[in-house]
Amino acid sequence: MLTLSKFPDPDTLASAVVDRQRPAVAKALNLLDDKRPEARRLAARLLLLLPQEKVYASGHLVGLTGPPGAGKSSLTAALITLWRERGLRVAVLAVDPSSPISGGALLGDRLRMLSGQIDNDVFIRSLACRGEFGGLSAEVWPMSLVMLAAFDIVLVETVGVGQKEIDVSKLTDTTVFVAQPASGDSIQFLKAGIMEVPHLLVVNKEDLGLAARRTLAELRATLKPAIDDSSWQVPALSASAARGTGIVELADGIEAHRCWLLEKNQLTPRRKNFQAEWIVKRLGEEFGRFGIDSLGGTTVLMAELAQSGSSPFEQYDMLRQRFLSSWKGKQM
Repeated sequence: MLTLSKFPDPDTLASAVVDRQRPAVAKALNLLDDKRPEARRLAARLLLLLPQEKVYASGHLVGLTGPPGAGKSSLTAALITLWRERGLRVAVLAVDPSSPISGGALLGDRLRMLSGQIDNDVFIRSLACRGEFGGLSAEVWPMSLVMLAAFDIVLVETVGVGQKEIDVSKLTDTTVFVAQPASGDSIQFLKAGIMEVPHLLVVNKEDLGLAARRTLAELRATLKPAIDDSSWQVPALSASAARGTGIVELADGIEAHRCWLLEKNQLTPRRKNFQAEWIVKRLGEEFGRFGIDSLGGTTVLMAELAQSGSSPFEQYDMLRQRFLSSWKGKQM
C-alpha cells in the first residue's frame, strides 16, 4: 500500500511527460487510475500542468472500433509499424473486457501480437472497461490527455462487444470502424445508426476475396454523400493486416481526416467538447438526471465546460461540490 509520501510530485511528473520520458508516462497513467482522494488531487494538478496546446490542439487521437473478430488488434499492429516507419511516436490505449475476478484487463493475445512492434517510441497501455457501457473505460479521456502530451498519435481500441460501443466516437478526433467480411453485424451497426460518426470505414481481411469485396460494396452502398463541399466524405476502404495491404491507404485516410479537422478549425473545439461530454457523463452516473438538472441541465453544463481551461478532474470536482453545496442548502 502506497503512503502519501510515495505519490509522485505532479509538477516534476508533468515536466517529464512533456519531455516524453516513458517511465513518467507510466507513472502518470497509474496516478490517474488511482481513486484515492490524495491521488485524485495530485492527478488534477498533473493534468492542469500539461500544456494546453499539446493536449487540446496537437497530435491525433484516433479511435478504432468494430465487432469482435474484425481484426482490430491486427490492424493496430500494422498501423503502428507504418507510423513508426514515418517517424511518429505512437501510444495505444487498449480497452479490454474486465476480469470477473480481479477487475483487471484481459490483454492476453494482444500483448503477444504487439510485442514485436514495441520500441522506445511506442507505448501500450491495457485498460479494463470495468463494466462501463459504451465500450470504453472512465479513465480513457484523462489518460488520452497525458498521452497526447507525449506522443504524436494516440490510438484508442475499444472492447468491441456489441452495438452499444459508441463512446469512442465522442472521445476521439477520428473514428475508424473495422468491418469483418461476411458478417451481417457490421452492416446492421451502420444501418441502425449505432455508429453515428465513423470517419472512415475499413473492411479488414481483404485476402478473403469475394466475401471481403461484397462487404465493401455493401458498406459503400450504405454511405451517404457529403452534404456539401465543406463536409467530410466518409471513405470505405479495404485492407489485410495479415498481408500488410491497404495499410498505407488507411493511414493516409486517417491523416486526411486530421488535416480536414485542422482546415475547418474543429480540432480544439471537438476536444473541449469531448471533455465536457466526459464530465457530464460522470456527473450523471453519480447524481443522475436530478443532479444534472440541478446544475442547469446538459446544454448549460456543456457550454460552461467547453469554455473552461481547467483539467477534467478539477472541473468535475468543482461541479460536484457545487451540487452538494446546493443540495445541503436546500435541506437546511
